[in-house]
Amino acid sequence: MAADHKDIDAVLIEKVKNGDTDAFRQLVDKYKDVSLSLAYSILKDKAKAEDVLQEAFMKVFHKAASFKHQSAFSSWLYRIVVNSSYNELKRNKSHVELEKVNSNDSVVVEKTAFQNLKVEEQKRYVVLALNKLKPDEALVLRLFYLCELSLKEVEDITGFSTSKVKVDLHRGRKNMGIALKNLLGKQINDLL
Repeated sequence: MAADHKDIDAVLIEKVKNGDTDAFRQLVDKYKDVSLSLAYSILKDKAKAEDVLQEAFMKVFHKAASFKHQSAFSSWLYRIVVNSSYNELKRNKSHVELEKVNSNDSVVVEKTAFQNLKVEEQKRYVVLALNKLKPDEALVLRLFYLCELSLKEVEDITGFSTSKVKVDLHRGRKNMGIALKNLLGKQINDLL
């Protein structure tokens, strides 16, 4: 199935290279939600993430001819989104520093209670917890789990070393557990 997506993307990007705006629109529709999520994980501001996403898709359209099919289209796109997001951070030095997660907090979350939450509530809490993570940790978690990319693909997209990706995954999972426990701690019984 993954090969089918790559084949479809390859056909669409070839059409985009020839100026086909309908093919471009199909790629945008297919990847806009995940791309917005990636930009938001870095910028922590929906309006800025939307602006960066628009900029990233414009780059894709104008630089489609430079895509050589050496990687999946999605990896190339995500790399552009990530780079554009970090460039936006550099332009706006005024972004608020995230709260540091206390590493002494317990990582254990009551699995059964969390699993019993409605899916929508689970998604809401996952997003809230991701927003409490450092940008690099949130980005790596989203790429690895949400986009289901390999470690190598995450490295290629982020430009991070293998060890940084592994450390960010480890710390991100740990801090995600802490953030979820902090969010659900006393409320967990009320939600069931």
